[in-house]
Amino acid sequence: MANHKSALKRIRSNEAKRLRNRYQHKTTRGAIKRLRDMEKAKEAKEYLPSVITMIDKLAKNNIIHDNKAANLKSKLTKHVASLS
Repeated sequence: MANHKSALKRIRSNEAKRLRNRYQHKTTRGAIKRLRDMEKAKEAKEYLPSVITMIDKLAKNNIIHDNKAANLKSKLTKHVASLS
């Protein structure tokens, strides 16, 4: 167990950050799944910018790697473009 006050605070803050990161990541994965399941092009085109924003936020906070974010955005954009 930690011996210093600052170490105890670090443990608490790390746990809070872990839960927040986990929630954001899980929410984004659900949004990506929802976008991939869409069959109407108009709906998908309206929904795509919000999903891309979510992915960018994850990459900015180092929850996912920048390259993974770029790959996801590329694949989702291609998917939406293929719908018609």
